[in-house]
Amino acid sequence: MAFADRSFARRRLLTTAAALGGAALLGGTAHAAETPEKGPQKGPQKGSQKHWPVQFPLPNGFQPEGIAIGSAPFAYFGSLANGDIYRASLATGRGSVISKGPGAGHPSVGLKIDRHGRLFVSGGAGGDLRTVDVRTGKIEKTYAVGGTFVNDVILTPDAAWFTDSFAPRLYRLALDRYGRPGAVRTVALGGDWQQGTDFTANGIERTPDGSALLVVNAFADGGTLMRVDRRTGAAVAVDLGGARIPNGDGLLLIGRTLYVVQQQQNAIDVFRLNSAGTKGTGITRITDPRFRIPTTAAAWGERLYLPNARFDVEPTPDTEYDAVAVSQV
Repeated sequence: MAFADRSFARRRLLTTAAALGGAALLGGTAHAAETPEKGPQKGPQKGSQKHWPVQFPLPNGFQPEGIAIGSAPFAYFGSLANGDIYRASLATGRGSVISKGPGAGHPSVGLKIDRHGRLFVSGGAGGDLRTVDVRTGKIEKTYAVGGTFVNDVILTPDAAWFTDSFAPRLYRLALDRYGRPGAVRTVALGGDWQQGTDFTANGIERTPDGSALLVVNAFADGGTLMRVDRRTGAAVAVDLGGARIPNGDGLLLIGRTLYVVQQQQNAIDVFRLNSAGTKGTGITRITDPRFRIPTTAAAWGERLYLPNARFDVEPTPDTEYDAVAVSQV
């Protein structure tokens, strides 16, 4: 398929049964998110976030998908339209494009930032992955991996790991002790992994103990979470107590709490994992009237920040986009 077709494959709206199923399997604990001002204010950012915006605009026509937040209160967003990187201050909501992308057909999808100020970028249907210096905005290096849709990325101490949504494989970009990227190799997914004919692998995270990877599989068993061995690629389904994640997109792990952004459902399903990441218990479902198909989440202080991808509308140069903040569980 063309990039546009693959990107918008996610737009398929759920049936009523599927939409209700996620909340029901989480014990019917869905609740509307509190705005952060009204929620608990604890942690090192206790005073600083109280008056920060809980919603701010992104550039018209930007088509956001991924978000990354590092050690400073700035959010980085990738554009599906042309691969640009936009940086916004969490304190003011204002921002600007800090890195020009490669252009149409070479999006910036999943993002992660390391402590050295380097962004790791999934190149979607461009079939590549990139590293970007956020201080200069320069694309440091592009790795052409021949991917069909390089979707999301997570950092471990020795590698950056990327998913491919249309092929049963991960890409491992080696990192040295100083975080400098090295060579890329492909890790085939096996074990219990089931590859669908459509969009399959999506978000990726580490297990709480760091021993393995967690990958969304939108096809297997109606949408589930897979625990993947980093050495062999062997996958085993995580026991989520019967919960399904058919629209699971971005994953965010804080301690042992896993946030699963269910984009078309305009919800975040929250699970408590065991240390090894083999089992998860549903805690709650976060909903918010400001959600307009959010895709991924990143944390700062007591807040989660999410871009609204608006996959239910045909994008134009004038389409409005924004990001919203909700309180963590």
